[in-house]
Amino acid sequence: MRDQLFVITGGPGSGKTTLIEALAARGFTTTVEAGRAIIKEQVASGGNALPWTDPLAFAELMLAWDIRSYQMIREKDCPVIFDRGIPDVASYLKLMDVPVPNHIQKAATDFRYNRTVFIAPSWPEIFAQDTERKQTFEEAIATYEMLAETYKALDYELVTLPLTTVEERVEFVLQQIIALQSSPKT
Repeated sequence: MRDQLFVITGGPGSGKTTLIEALAARGFTTTVEAGRAIIKEQVASGGNALPWTDPLAFAELMLAWDIRSYQMIREKDCPVIFDRGIPDVASYLKLMDVPVPNHIQKAATDFRYNRTVFIAPSWPEIFAQDTERKQTFEEAIATYEMLAETYKALDYELVTLPLTTVEERVEFVLQQIIALQSSPKT
C-alpha cells in the first residue's frame, strides 16, 4: 500500500508542518515530524541526542521514530501524509557531514513511499527560528537542496509546493493526490 503513503518534506521554516496540519484538519491521516518531537523530549529529559550536540544519536532516534510511524500506518487503505520520510534522516546526516551508516541507507532504500514526494522550497517570508529550529535561512536552503538530492538519488519524483496560502497549498496537494490515484498503475 505504499502508493497511499505521501511524504511532504522540505527545509526548516518552509510551511511544511502547517500544510500537514491543514491536511489533517481535512481528515487525512498524518504523522508528526520526528525531529521536533525528539528535540523537545531530549531537552525535557536532559538528553544529549540533539542535532547540535550528537547528530548521529539524533539521527538514530529519528530513524526509529520514522520506522515506527511507517509500520504503524503502512497498511491503511487511504492516503497518509508523512511529515518527512526516512530519506530525510540520511539527508540530515549528509548535511551535517556525518557518514550515513549502512543501516540508515538501507532503511531509506527499503521503506518506500509513493514515488511522488512533495517538497516545500525555502521561503524567506515565512522562515523563523525558534527553540527547536536554530538553523539560519542559509542552512534552510542547504537543507532543501540536500533533501532534493537525496530523494532524487532514491528514485523519487519531486513535486515542488507553490509559495502561496496554506489553503491553496492544500488544494494543490489534494489535486495531485487525486490525479496520482486515478492514473493507471505501472
